[in-house]
Amino acid sequence: MANDENRLSSEDENRLITERRNKLKALRNGCKANAHRNDFDRKDLASDLQARFGEFTKEALEEQDHQVAVAGRIMFQRGPFTKINDVSGGIQFYVPKDIQKEIQYKSRFDIGDIVGARGPLHKSGKGELYVNITSADDLVILTKSLRPLPDKFHGLADQETRYRQRYVDLMINQETRDLFRMRSKIIEGIRSYLSDRDFMEVETPMLQTIPGGATAKPFETYHNALDIGMYLRIAPELYLKRLLVGGFERVFEINRNFRNEGLSTRHNPEFTMIEFYQAYATYHDLMDTTEDLLRTLALDVLGTTDIKSTQKDADGNVVSEIHYDFAKPFERMSMAQAVLKYNPDFNPDIINHAENHLDELIAYGRQLGIREEAKQSAWGAGKWLCELFEASAEEKLEQPTFITEYPWEVSPLARRNDDNPFITDRFEFFVGGRELANGFSELNDAEDQAARFRKQVEEKDAGDDEAMHYDDDYIRALEYGMPPAAGEGIGIDRLVMLFTDSPTIKDVILFPHMKPLAPQ
Repeated sequence: MANDENRLSSEDENRLITERRNKLKALRNGCKANAHRNDFDRKDLASDLQARFGEFTKEALEEQDHQVAVAGRIMFQRGPFTKINDVSGGIQFYVPKDIQKEIQYKSRFDIGDIVGARGPLHKSGKGELYVNITSADDLVILTKSLRPLPDKFHGLADQETRYRQRYVDLMINQETRDLFRMRSKIIEGIRSYLSDRDFMEVETPMLQTIPGGATAKPFETYHNALDIGMYLRIAPELYLKRLLVGGFERVFEINRNFRNEGLSTRHNPEFTMIEFYQAYATYHDLMDTTEDLLRTLALDVLGTTDIKSTQKDADGNVVSEIHYDFAKPFERMSMAQAVLKYNPDFNPDIINHAENHLDELIAYGRQLGIREEAKQSAWGAGKWLCELFEASAEEKLEQPTFITEYPWEVSPLARRNDDNPFITDRFEFFVGGRELANGFSELNDAEDQAARFRKQVEEKDAGDDEAMHYDDDYIRALEYGMPPAAGEGIGIDRLVMLFTDSPTIKDVILFPHMKPLAPQ
């Protein structure tokens, strides 16, 4: 059985597929109904056998004559030994020459086939466990693979193909399987952390008549039975806060959101977040919670609070390495402080009292190269201050940092600060120059919220297609009274990127969105 080449020509690939289809045809002719069998009783996983018998000597295993039944995908063959992979790892089986001849092993079985193997567990001279096939009936093809797998020495090297054919990537690359197991553990850890603190997990609508809870452009669809236009949700926030009005004081949702925006290393139009809300809490409480949650996750999932980030060249060689320290208290600074820290030539009086210096802020924006757009006519001092921060400070926030005191103008759902109504009790959390979380003390003043919504509508009319809609029912809910509360959203995909040292969001989403290939 020869290994199929990693980069086959179309002609060679078609020839191999034809050969495999002929083998499947022969299997069909030899059975009464289904060529793909479903009657093999797998009893053992590779990792369990390694854990139980890995330390046994060759002689002890032969003496014990322990019968096992394993199943998995053929990954390679070396002489009479063949390795298969199951969900837990790999194990070999041994086919003696007489049985190979009886079942026509080399002409019937291909790399990629899913097989079942029964027999006594033995150990090779090199110390590797294997299943000793003693009868032709103890090795069966369960599923015939019609397409050749990439060569085991080269793997699935093309990155775009790995994203488009994730199923092959998972077959071939152990590091990909490990990454997505890590993702699952992170989500499980977040769910456990919040559940242990009396948060209730809930589900809210993904199809909405009014998209709300964030400033983003939604995807539009249509409901035929109701005869109305609808939107895929951009955030679950407004529904979760309706639950606070209803009397649930601690709620969370691990949710799928959709935003009709560009793709980048940090953006996918379909992404996962955790949002949680707590009555009788402030944004200070949630900063403390976030710090403890992330530190707990790092220890539980990675076993360390030292998070490593590497930069690699085109050949995959590490050219630099940064370490993020999650053990130390996270830095906290206001947006104005961050702008001044990274723009020491700016006038502190202008930045610290931005509400009185719109013209000067615009001049600073031009100095930083913020391009002119028609919608800027609706921008006030708060929006310009936020633009200065994003243009000059955000990507420089390497170590874990909370940025606080966002202007009310860019925080349409956050509570105004008691001492300075120009800002809100809001934070965003950054690490490695990336925003991972957004939280704030919630705005529960129905009249203030209505005025904020009207301001958003003005910005939408001025050309900002990410501005919010006016949500009458949410205002009605607030008019019944929502307790003082704080809420937060954390981007799961970006968090997994951080914990797995992944350079792009496509690495941590099983099936990232990509432009379809042209038909061949």
